[in-house]
Amino acid sequence: MDRTWIEKPRTTKEYQDGINEFLDFAFARAAISDRICCPCPRCAFGKWHKRDTVQDHLLLKPFPKNYLVWNRHGEIQPAEPSSIEVQATPYQENPLNTLINDVFGHHGDEGITGVNDAVIDNGGEDIADERLHEASFDDGSEFNEFVRDGNEKLHEGSKCTKLEFIIKLYHIKILCRISDKAMTMILNLLRDTFDGIQLPSSFYLAKQVICKLGLEYTKIDACPNDCMLYLDDNPDNVQDTWKYCGISRWSPKKKKKKQAAKVLRYFPLKPRLKRLYMCSKTAEHMQWHNSAPARDGLLRHPRDGQAWKDFNATHTLFAEEPRNVRLGLAIDGFNPFGALSSTNNVWPVFLIPYNLSPWMCMNHTSFILSMIIPGKKSLGNKIDMYLQPLIDELKDLWNDGVETFDSSSENTFRT
Repeated sequence: MDRTWIEKPRTTKEYQDGINEFLDFAFARAAISDRICCPCPRCAFGKWHKRDTVQDHLLLKPFPKNYLVWNRHGEIQPAEPSSIEVQATPYQENPLNTLINDVFGHHGDEGITGVNDAVIDNGGEDIADERLHEASFDDGSEFNEFVRDGNEKLHEGSKCTKLEFIIKLYHIKILCRISDKAMTMILNLLRDTFDGIQLPSSFYLAKQVICKLGLEYTKIDACPNDCMLYLDDNPDNVQDTWKYCGISRWSPKKKKKKQAAKVLRYFPLKPRLKRLYMCSKTAEHMQWHNSAPARDGLLRHPRDGQAWKDFNATHTLFAEEPRNVRLGLAIDGFNPFGALSSTNNVWPVFLIPYNLSPWMCMNHTSFILSMIIPGKKSLGNKIDMYLQPLIDELKDLWNDGVETFDSSSENTFRT
């Protein structure tokens, strides 16, 4: 039986026909309860799946090149000394590829699937079909630009790509609180020191590369007296003064260019809820509140409280789906410059996903930043005005939900 298709790119018809040939052979001889052990590098013959799942795995991941005798799927191994015994070696996926798949996904979009097949590395070996690789970048989409940066080497002979280096450098900036100006100076120093290094000339351009990860925020003009938000996007209805207090909408410090005196940064919630289920690990953790047993009856998590149980009894349809998200809200003000200045203050609003376990939901990495409210004094009851965009989005989610792909179960659902 010809098995040269194993060496071909996964986007070719020969490879796909070969996968169907393998599945027909395996399910006719080695299926148990309509399942076979999956030979993909991630499962490594250790997990049993149905035909459709195994086919998807082998289209997204390469078929093991040393598995020429299908002895684990019913084929009798020849007795010659040259017989090859398959060794299920652990598959170490490039974290960058995992990041790209989690962000952009491969489900529901055939175009993205084709690009993924062309750029995901083959256990350390790049797909040799350069024409397919070049064709996948013709449309100029954000995904393709992001992948191009991910495949571009930092310099000749480097083990690190341009995107990996920028992300790690950005992580150091956040942890060490390095200013944007200092980051630009570091980038310029690296460009001047190493010939041919592929780095942007400023930190602003570096952020443009990372911004393709998504999760942007929107700017909403706010009244300095906290009386209303400017939510009208129609350019024909631009107002220079606020309706209730009558003061100017624009900052007096910027006379040549109109700039809002106060701006609310709002981070839309829907794409962040989708992101929780794009990664198989977090998607599984998001069902902890329903799957983990209550051992001793003590109040260790909001799910153990009476309010949680009363909510489930009142909204039974919502409670039936454990993947529905339950959020807590926290807000507090702080001075970003410490004791150096008393005229600056910001009020971040965080959402806490209570679906997670206690040791995860209260971890700062699990917090969802909803908005950043600037202001020099306590908001008091005026906080309701700033929370209006979040309230509107929560109402929309409660009434209509949002379609989300759960990568842990490979199912699409509405939450």
